[in-house]
This record gives sequence, C-alpha cells and structure tokens, in this order.
Amino acid sequence: MPTSKTDQVSPVGPEDGNLSSSSSYIRKGKEGFVATEGISEDDKGKLHYVRRGQEIDDHDTDLIAGYEADQMRARALLTSEEEKKLLRRINWHIMPLCAIAFLLKNIDANNVSNARIMNRGSDQNILKQLGMTANEFNFVSTIYYIPYIIAEAPSNLFIKRMSPSTWQSRIMITWGIVLCCHAAVKNKEGLYAARFFLGLFEAGLFPGVILQLCYWYRPDEMSRRLLYFYILGNFSTVISGVLAFAFDGVSGKGALSGWQWLFLVEGLATIVFGVVLFFCLPDFPPTAKWLSEKEKAFVQARLPINAPRSAESNFKLREIFASLKDTKMWLFTLCWATFTVGTYGLTFYQPTVIVNLGFTSIAKSQLLNIPTAVLTISIIGILGLWADTARLPRPLYPLALLIAIMACYSVLYTFPNTGGVYAATIIAASCASSWYPMMWPWRVQTTERATGSAFSIGFVNSYGQIGGALGPQIFRSQYAPHYTVSFAIAMSLVGCAIVMNLITWYVTRRTEKETRMLKLAMVKAAKRGEAILEDVDIHVDRGLRQRHKGDI
Repeated sequence: MPTSKTDQVSPVGPEDGNLSSSSSYIRKGKEGFVATEGISEDDKGKLHYVRRGQEIDDHDTDLIAGYEADQMRARALLTSEEEKKLLRRINWHIMPLCAIAFLLKNIDANNVSNARIMNRGSDQNILKQLGMTANEFNFVSTIYYIPYIIAEAPSNLFIKRMSPSTWQSRIMITWGIVLCCHAAVKNKEGLYAARFFLGLFEAGLFPGVILQLCYWYRPDEMSRRLLYFYILGNFSTVISGVLAFAFDGVSGKGALSGWQWLFLVEGLATIVFGVVLFFCLPDFPPTAKWLSEKEKAFVQARLPINAPRSAESNFKLREIFASLKDTKMWLFTLCWATFTVGTYGLTFYQPTVIVNLGFTSIAKSQLLNIPTAVLTISIIGILGLWADTARLPRPLYPLALLIAIMACYSVLYTFPNTGGVYAATIIAASCASSWYPMMWPWRVQTTERATGSAFSIGFVNSYGQIGGALGPQIFRSQYAPHYTVSFAIAMSLVGCAIVMNLITWYVTRRTEKETRMLKLAMVKAAKRGEAILEDVDIHVDRGLRQRHKGDI
C-alpha cells in the first residue's frame, strides 16, 4: 500500500539519529492524541512505530511519551499473530478459574436471600427456626458487609507478598469452612456471627482478581476479559435458584432443614475449589512455567507505565499515601458507594419482592428470577463487546445503565400493575449487575504501581460496597409490599451516582480518551506488523509527567 512521504518507513542506522539500528526501523505517524510532554516540537502529534518480531533499541527513546526502555524494550518481540495466540493461552489459564471463583462468591454471598424464602410458611423456614423477624433478618447482610468493607483493602496488599494462588486459595477455603458452619447455627446471634466471619474471610477475592489481571492485561483489554468473568458469575442467580429449589425439596432429610443443606453443600464445594485454585491458578508472568522467557518479557513490556509489575517491592507505604491523595480514587469510591446503596437493596430483596407479588411457591419464585440472569448476561455481552471496540467513550456505558435504572425505579415507585413491576424489577436488576464490568476497565486506567494499584482497587471495591450494608435497610418490612418509600430513596441515590459518574468522567477525560484512541491506533499498527512505542501517562490529568525511574 502506498504511503505519504511523511509516513514512509526508512531503515536507518544510529548515525541518522533515529531509534533503531540498520536491522530495525522507526517511523512516525499522524495520530495526534498521546500526551506530548517531553517530546520535541517536531514530534508533537505523532507516534513512533517499530516493526514487530524484534527487541527495541534504546537509542533516542527517552523523549517518547509513556515509554520506559527498561520495562518496555520487549514490547515488539512477538508478531501480531503470536501475540493473539499468547493472549488466548493466558485467557485459558486464568479466566476460567477466576470466573468460577467469582461464581462461587456470588452464590455463597447471596444464598441467604434464597434461604429466607425456602420452606416459606413451614416450621423449617429459617426465620421460624431461628426465631427472627423480617427486619432482624435484614441485618444478616449488614453484618456481612461490615468486616468485608474493612478487610478488603488490607487483603489486597497481601496478594503480591503471598502470591495470588496462595492468598486466593486461603480466602476460598476459610470462607467455605465458615459457610458450612452456617448449618449449625441455632439462633439469630449464631447466624449473625457466621455472616460476620463469612464477610471477613471472603474479603479480598474480587479485588484480588482485578489486581491480578492488571499484571497480565492492558486496561483497554479488560472489557473482553471481564465479559467472560461476569457472564459466568451472573449464572449464580440461576444456579442459586436451582439449588434453593432442590434443597427445599429435601428439607428434613438427615435431620437438616433445606436451608441448612444449602449452606453445607455450597460450603463444601467452595473448599474443594479453593484447593484446586492453589495448584492451578497462575501468579505472575515471570513465574508462569508455561511461558517461554521471550513470552514472559513480552507480556510485561506491553503493559502501560503505571501498571503493577512483579519485579516491584511487595509493599511501599508512600504509594498508599499517594493513592489517598489522589482525587480520582475518591471520585470512583463515591461512584461505587452511591450506586451500590441505590441498587443493592433491590438485588437482595428480589426473591422476596416476587413472592410478595403473589408467586409464593419456591419453584415459581425461583423460575421468575431466571429472566434477570439471562437479561444480565445479554447486556454484559453486548455492551462488553461494543466497549472493547473503543469506538465510544467508556463512561457512556455505565451512564446509560444508570439512566435505565432510574426509568425502572420510576415504574416501581408508581406501581402501575403487577406485570409492569415485574418487568421493571428484571430490567433494573440486570442493568445494576451490568454496571460493574463497564466500570472496572475505566477504573484500572488510573491505578498505579503494585502497592498503589492493590490499595486503590481494594479501597474502591470495599468502601464502595457500603450499599451491601445500607441497601437492604432501605427495604424494610413496614414499606412492603410496594416499597414506595424505598424506591424513592433509591432513585435519589442513583441520581447521585449519575452526577458522580459525570464528574469522574470530566476529571479523567484525557486518560480515558488517550487509552481508547491508543487502542485504535494499536489495532491498525498490528495489521501492518508494527508496534507503537508511546503509551498513556496517567499523570497528564494532573498536568504532571513523572518518569518513575528507580522506583522498581
């Protein structure tokens, strides 16, 4: 294909003042979006390309934005086809295990809402056996999230020191043991204690997975990976419903009620998978025995400058202080907090809402939960694939979901008829579950380094989960059956979430745009057999470009 004089590629030697030796080359394109701090006037608005399949010469690379020679000289080692094959291998080694862990987390954390309606109206119902009122049962979610919120950020700081396989396995085994202990509780105090320790031991699994992915993938690649992750994870609604129906039918067998069988079997399954995770989950690229040395170097070199790397120190206190001073971390935390408080109560109460609509049998109520899971998976799949194309600004996707939730809440508030309420419940719950995979790729664009990324991801996910503690309290029994007051409060909180998303978009607009546009340029370059040297520097949002040399 013919090229203009400006874009022509010319093999040159070091004496020509360019990047490469005579066996490689550099050329400059016209995509003018990457930060230009440190680039000479002649180079502004241009990108630097190198042919794939070779190591990059470090000559004259200091002025290339977002490029660190010590970390990135191997980013052109593999051809485009080799890179695609490598990423598929990484996907198969990491994503199925993480997705199953997330599936079990969702099942185990949310099974208490299904346990509430099992054997409803009989002496073997959990409320009847433990002598609890509906409002007292609401507190089981609050008591679960208190230690969960406190422990998540500290837990994430152990991921690198202990290794993901060891720490995530510990999390799953200990929470599986606690879940089994649920079957032995005899009163509400025992259930509160069991839920407290479940939240404590389960804390860290999800942010730990997000952190581990940052060691393997670029932020602009997260959408597709989280797509697989969340699709399987959201099958938990279907599986939970099937399990609740199954164990409802065996209530009384072995002197155990259906809810006791539910907790016991799910706990044992979690313990078994925790052991599997210890032996099978890859840790970091340099320790992956199934990668060649060339592949290990390439995986790490292709990451942006702010990505965590295994060669960094296990813990740096100053990175935590830097994260606490970062406005973006607090903005994202407020996005999460307002959203979760406004939407979690609906998710927690959906099985009960369906029962209160007149579907009293466990079979019918669980069957009516399945459309929510199907619609959630469909939304995540469609939006995830579209977001992966980088054609539209990423914040548009979560904002669209928030607006849809607001529309559904208006229907739930007015309560026009049973059919309308059921449809609005399904759509609102599906959009709420789809919001998270749209947000995380945006969030990890702005995290930084090993300790900083671990703390920031854990902090946002933990304190953003305050909705798990407060959300169910909005849906108190005195507001039943229509929960008009509850949905009015939830609508105002979702409105606050929309405002916070817009503010956060404004603050991160340059990083978000450059991440998206750089991906488009990389896709085009890959088709020509080239790699781009520039990368996004997140500090341009602060009007500052730090090189970070000597930090590792």
